[in-house]
Amino acid sequence: MTTAKIAAEHSRHSTRAALASVTLALGLLFAKAWAAYATDSTAMLGSLADTALDVVASITTLVGVRIAAAPADHDHRFGHGKAEALVALAQVGLISVSAIGIAWRAIDRLINGGETAALELGVGVSLLAIVATFLLLWYQRIVIARTGSVAIKTDNVHYRSDLFLNGSVIAALVLDQAFHIHGADAVFGIGIALWLMWGAYRASNESIHQLMDREWPEEERQEFLDAAAEYDELRGLHDLRTRKSGTVRFVQFHVWVPADWTVQQAHDRLDVVEEKLQQRFPGTEILIHLDPEGQVDRETLLTSDLTESAK
Repeated sequence: MTTAKIAAEHSRHSTRAALASVTLALGLLFAKAWAAYATDSTAMLGSLADTALDVVASITTLVGVRIAAAPADHDHRFGHGKAEALVALAQVGLISVSAIGIAWRAIDRLINGGETAALELGVGVSLLAIVATFLLLWYQRIVIARTGSVAIKTDNVHYRSDLFLNGSVIAALVLDQAFHIHGADAVFGIGIALWLMWGAYRASNESIHQLMDREWPEEERQEFLDAAAEYDELRGLHDLRTRKSGTVRFVQFHVWVPADWTVQQAHDRLDVVEEKLQQRFPGTEILIHLDPEGQVDRETLLTSDLTESAK
């Protein structure tokens, strides 16, 4: 399967996951709006605000994965994969705004006081949200394993935090109404806000790495080098560079070829090797530059040769 076909397949899976997120978020939005009105709980209101932003974030993710799936064109020769990283950063911004709003409301409630109501309704809606979120997270993990989508990963981080958030709402309502600890609702609201900010910080890392063209993790680079070492034609591999854009990975390197090879010979032999490597690393664009044996481009040399890297 070609890289383009693999990218298209990844896009289908990511789109379905994004649609599932939008559907869940819309359903929970209406349920939590009802519960927030009935309970007058700061924690539930925070949960409602977070779900409202979930709707916006999930729609943004859906748009992002569709843009990222667009094929390369005249102005974007490497494709549109970084749209996923941009969308993920937009989600981080939304999560941060949500956290600040929840913290503000919780501090106000802590200072000025207030009581909650409708314990059974609040707990019931929160339990429904937990079950539905578990199902979405399970599906997202399957999609992430297949595609590596950074947008879906960020969405997954956000929904994982929702499990903690909904559990906190239950705890806050029970402590406030069953045990008459009236500050519990506000305290849990502040805890939810801090948890969201921590999740936003973690989610931003991979997006920034993609936008900055950071190298693959060392274990992935080494896996590629170990595979390349199995081919005699790549004994002179050097200047290895890697990056990721959306769900597509890119790798390029120079390789020394015997001086007595013709351009056609080198082209034909390395084409075969490139095809085999792409089969072993699906969804990876491989670019090989030929150098006469022994030549070193000191201005661009980034890594040691294959033998030193394998040590």
